[in-house]
Amino acid sequence: MKLLTTLVLPGLLLGTLACEHKEARPDIKALPKVTVSLAAGTAAEGGTWVAATLQSTRTATMATRMAAQVKRVFIQEGQRVTSGTLLMALGDEDLQAQLRSAETGLAAVEAHHRRIQALFAQKASTPSELEQAQAQLAQSQAGVSSLKANIAYTQIRAPFSGIVQSRKVNEGDFVGPGMPLLELVGEGDQELVATLSEVEGKTLKQGAKVRFEAEAAMGEAQVTALSPGGDAFSHKGTLRARVLSPKGLRQGTFARILLPGAKSEGLTVSRSALVLRGELTGVFVAKDGHAELRWITLGDGAGDSLPVRSGLKAEDRVIDRPGTLQDGQPVDLQVGGVNHGK
Repeated sequence: MKLLTTLVLPGLLLGTLACEHKEARPDIKALPKVTVSLAAGTAAEGGTWVAATLQSTRTATMATRMAAQVKRVFIQEGQRVTSGTLLMALGDEDLQAQLRSAETGLAAVEAHHRRIQALFAQKASTPSELEQAQAQLAQSQAGVSSLKANIAYTQIRAPFSGIVQSRKVNEGDFVGPGMPLLELVGEGDQELVATLSEVEGKTLKQGAKVRFEAEAAMGEAQVTALSPGGDAFSHKGTLRARVLSPKGLRQGTFARILLPGAKSEGLTVSRSALVLRGELTGVFVAKDGHAELRWITLGDGAGDSLPVRSGLKAEDRVIDRPGTLQDGQPVDLQVGGVNHGK
């Protein structure tokens, strides 16, 4: 049941300038009235819907540990690739020159090591000379192996089969260590990812099955991970659910998960009461004789009433159709036509 209340905003005192010895007298305009209703009600029977994103369980952002120029790009966005496919090649001319020099030095060290071994077998060299030759050989071999490994890092290959989701560089670009080059998405299992409030998270546990809606089709998923509200600002946690059916849905698709038994604290709010500021959604509530702006999080719903996931309490009085109301603006509260002054 909704409680209707009326708010009266203070009018502007309009005066006229005093002329000669006449005093100015203010002309008080009628105070505009707005409607206030208690945010009360229940979420949809059987649970509430929360927004989610459909994505692959295997995603990789490819990068390199080398600073080099992009030499060749062999793929395009949306292209399917198999595991081990060469996706991108970086310039390795300097590394190749270093490798040739290191291999030449290794050949000389190996020849010296063989001579020392032969002399040691004939007791013509000391054990310390043999140990020194062995250490030099190991050091040279390690240098060659390191250069070969660095050259391999200039060859960006697919770690698994999938689709190139995005390409972030072009041929000729200079890239540094850790800089994202492209994103690869696997074509195997898919999962739903959503954020849940503390109340909503209590209705689920790992291994539970939930229903979801995506691409105008209903499906079923199984909860694989449910983290507590670790976000310092929203105090929400992350839900991950592996899609059981249907298979082959489009990556990045918007989906809705039905949380069984979740009631979103039993609060709803009218669409006409919402205040939109960029990506933020809020409402005005009447508190201590002033209009207070509250940022809220909504769940999915149809019709005029939307479930409130966070930001409101049952006793809050939400102002309907706030118009140009400002945060902190003083108000006079009237109930049943009687002015209470709050």
